Amino acid sequence: MPGSAAAPPPDVNKAVANGIPPPDFHLPFPDKPEIITSNLLRLVELTPNPITTEEWMETIKFLTATGQKCTPIRQEFILLSDILGVSALVDAINNPNIKGATESSVLGPFFTEDAPDVEQGGSIASEGKGQYMYVEGRVLSTDGKPIPGAIIETWETDEFGFYDTQYKDREKADCRGRLHSDKDGKYAYRAVVPIAYPIPADVRALLLKLGRHNIRPNHLHLMVEAAGYQKLVTSLYPDGDDYLSSDAVFGVKKSLVVHLTEVNDDAEARKRGFPKGGSFKLLNFDIVLVSEAESRAAREEFAKQRAKNAVTS
Repeated sequence: MPGSAAAPPPDVNKAVANGIPPPDFHLPFPDKPEIITSNLLRLVELTPNPITTEEWMETIKFLTATGQKCTPIRQEFILLSDILGVSALVDAINNPNIKGATESSVLGPFFTEDAPDVEQGGSIASEGKGQYMYVEGRVLSTDGKPIPGAIIETWETDEFGFYDTQYKDREKADCRGRLHSDKDGKYAYRAVVPIAYPIPADVRALLLKLGRHNIRPNHLHLMVEAAGYQKLVTSLYPDGDDYLSSDAVFGVKKSLVVHLTEVNDDAEARKRGFPKGGSFKLLNFDIVLVSEAESRAAREEFAKQRAKNAVTS
């Protein structure tokens, strides 16, 4: 009947039978926090092991310390979400895999809004930041058509495994940049080979207390946007890293593991814009975006499957 509310998915009925208040998943975002809060409180009530006052206080202290590490260019709470697997879960729910499309990955805490614009073939890293790497490829739709004018934001660590935001004397953005795909969907830029690094600060302490290592494998971040397409947040992981199978934030996916080709050609290095010539690593990767319609259909199908699994479990 026109104007009537959509029927709740089957898992909602199961939740109600278990004593959990029925949420309206069709509410706009500002009204959803109340649903989330009520479900969190219900979860605490159902916890089999009572939370002690001491445990509660230690948790408050930890969260306070985490918040104190946050700055306008560093989000420690995103890192906390990452190491607990929450970021990966939210990513999986909101970005179901579509055959042929580039898979998403976690954003991480080191994205900033001040990445400089870089021309095709330009460098995102100042000289001396690490081993030369040239990144190139195309931005395509799932049917193989080039996507011109796509905005590509990219960021990475330097040769010491640090992002620019981790340096106290940071004056401008480095090892990050923004460029556009050309009329044929092609993109290219100069960078440095990223380095694996330990997760910093209080979040690291939590990992070690849990008996987990605190290392992220080396990776190159990408955020890609184009009109009519779902925004893609992902990372590329060079093969051969010892921590690919045990990433501390669960970000690695098999399809995102890439091979870096060694190019030992001084003339070619200089031709591509590397000032000192010599050798460089070549990363070639085509970015395949899904349309907004494809993404919407995939999320709806994913939600239906989750509801079906909840009822049968």
